[in-house]
Amino acid sequence: MKKIAIVLSGCGVFDGSEIHEATLSMLAIDQQNAQYTLFAPDIDQANVINHITKQPSGETRNVLVESARIARGNIHNLTDFEASAFDALLFPGGSGAVKNLSDYAIRGAEMSVNSAVEKAIKSMHAAHKPIGALCIAPVLLAKIIGGSEVTIGNDAETAAHIEQMGAHHKTNEATDITIDEKNKLVTTPCYMLGTRIGEIYTGASKVVEALLKMM
Repeated sequence: MKKIAIVLSGCGVFDGSEIHEATLSMLAIDQQNAQYTLFAPDIDQANVINHITKQPSGETRNVLVESARIARGNIHNLTDFEASAFDALLFPGGSGAVKNLSDYAIRGAEMSVNSAVEKAIKSMHAAHKPIGALCIAPVLLAKIIGGSEVTIGNDAETAAHIEQMGAHHKTNEATDITIDEKNKLVTTPCYMLGTRIGEIYTGASKVVEALLKMM
């Protein structure tokens, strides 16, 4: 059975992982007869957002602890990730990808990426194993893998940043995927464009299916 590692960035669209994207990715993997294992970095969140008011709450929360909510407690510290144990790597979106896994939300094209995240991506890429990313998470791949081709949908500012980072952005619809055959990358816009949960599942399923075909 093929094994896919999923990297979470907290719990909640405004300060962590987008929960629908994360859980529907897990569902797509299970329905395609593969296995998933969940990881997250053991770091403090950049901030904590009240998801009703959409304002900072002033709390301090841990990315690994919050991600464990989605994982039902079955989650591992990202520093324990080993590329040799998995056939693919997948990053759901949500603001945690650009606040916790990286600082793209603050620094744009000058972003830096969490060291454990960077190591995981580089180790899978070096092993010629496929990597998927949803929503805003493709900026992580654009930053780390030079010359890569990704999509985040059609947001002009983010697309320009991706190009500035030395990658290429392809404009897509909500449920479309972009496949970079050379670098074995699969990306889709999900909630960067999608408005219905069914669209999110379609995009996530297409990414998972493409990753499995690349293995």
